[in-house]
Amino acid sequence: MRRPEIARIYGDMTINQSERKFGLRNMKSLRKIAGLTSLLFFVAPALWFGLAAQTPQETAPPAQEPPPPDVPRLSEARAKITVNAKLVVLPVTVKDRSGRLVPDLGKDEFRVFDDNVEQRIDVFTTEGFPLSKVILIDNDLKTKDAKEVENSLDAIVGGMSDLDEAFVCRFDDFFHPGKGFTSNQDTLLLELKRTKLDSRTAVMPPGGPFNGPSINGHAVDGSPSVAESTRTIFAAPTKALDDAVFGAAELLKDRPRNRRKIIFIISDGVNGGKKYNTNTYANTVKEVLGHGISVFAVGVGSAIFDRRFERLSEYAHATGGDIYYAASEDSMTELYSRITEEARNQYTLAYVPQGPKGGKDYHDVEVRVKRDGLTILTRNKYYTGGVD
Repeated sequence: MRRPEIARIYGDMTINQSERKFGLRNMKSLRKIAGLTSLLFFVAPALWFGLAAQTPQETAPPAQEPPPPDVPRLSEARAKITVNAKLVVLPVTVKDRSGRLVPDLGKDEFRVFDDNVEQRIDVFTTEGFPLSKVILIDNDLKTKDAKEVENSLDAIVGGMSDLDEAFVCRFDDFFHPGKGFTSNQDTLLLELKRTKLDSRTAVMPPGGPFNGPSINGHAVDGSPSVAESTRTIFAAPTKALDDAVFGAAELLKDRPRNRRKIIFIISDGVNGGKKYNTNTYANTVKEVLGHGISVFAVGVGSAIFDRRFERLSEYAHATGGDIYYAASEDSMTELYSRITEEARNQYTLAYVPQGPKGGKDYHDVEVRVKRDGLTILTRNKYYTGGVD
């Protein structure tokens, strides 16, 4: 046989051997793949159902971090408030006729009355308290107001100390809690910067049911148009402000007694009433007062023009907080710092109630000062069973 033919035959044998070898490996690989596929067919559903059983149907509320530790710096007054649960604690703001804070009053210049019975003040201090605050932001503002609020939010961090903590929340027709309390200012700043608010156009066009046909905002028949702020009030708002304040109080209720607990609202104050709120104003105030919480607010948008209609001032005055009105982004940033300092540096009065209780679940409180011409801001009642 000639050499080329031998080479060709040898080559064919080599190819056939390679094909047989490759085929054997291929069959082994196919068996492995088939085995893995069968395993996955039975195991994957079990894994899926196991994970599904562990996954909650609703998002659980965020786990709450403890407040910043400050035991080494706990003062005598705060220590008494911590250990004596019978004390009724009253944060008190005092202002002069110009609205400026009055910081130089002494203990003997205050008088406290509980159900018209004068009380002995057991704890008095002017020291600043660390803050636990829920920042409650209106998520249904008009477009211009929403933009200004968004741009101003990072200024809230400026007035915070290393012992303060905050919880960012939003509300519209629902309450939207955020990620939980944090005392890390960088984390809080990032969360505030990432807060994007929904917005809306004017609630009612100029030609709504309170005005006839109009051209360029003026009535065709020459009659005066109803102010936009009035139209807003009567336009059946859907916001659940009462529910939002109640939800914020629930977040704050378990924070320690020796901290200043506040709800800091930024809103136009519009509230949807019974139709859109599960909680009433009355039971919300009871919840807030029962846990020693004060409401502070910055009114924006329509709140500036409709102060007598909005709910913000009612919550602030009932709980011993305060309210300011911001006409611009610059004034918002200034007021954020003012409210933080005011809340931190209130006078703190505490007493163990003396006198007949008469079986009531609430008790009226009045604080007076001997100096003339001063305005006193404090809560006007407390509830037994929820004394803080």
